[in-house]
Amino acid sequence: MAEHTGETRNEKLQRNIGELLQELRVAQAGVQILFGFLLSVVFTDRFHDASGFEKSLHLSAVALAVAATALLTAPAAWHRLLFRTGSRERILTVGNRLVLVGLVCLALAITSTVALIAKVVYGEIAMIVMGVLCVLIFGILWFAMPLRLNPANGDQPTGPPK
Repeated sequence: MAEHTGETRNEKLQRNIGELLQELRVAQAGVQILFGFLLSVVFTDRFHDASGFEKSLHLSAVALAVAATALLTAPAAWHRLLFRTGSRERILTVGNRLVLVGLVCLALAITSTVALIAKVVYGEIAMIVMGVLCVLIFGILWFAMPLRLNPANGDQPTGPPK
């Protein structure tokens, strides 16, 4: 069912851009904290004693955090550069895709970091268990549940809970 807000097309686009940028603030804070942690790890004595696999896993997590940072900040940069060009709809369309890919990269960066910590502290089995748990948590909460709750799927109640 279409949402009727009484807004003009331009007002709706402006509101949607604002909502997108507000949502990005939440994700950006998480990726920035993770990225800072990952960058500081290489300057510890223990990191130099890490195995090649552990260093590779760390570098993968760093690369994923960089990708997430770039993808999650791109819509804000685009908005700043294009906000007076009549490109709101394009910013929203492409920005939404960038954010979704950025969230996948963020989930994988967090998963890789947790797996690395589990590997260093408890070993390979803990790494696998924690990695799988992280993938499941992010996959379910960030992707499966929203898709399930989508009213277009026809499984939704039409009114508020009773």
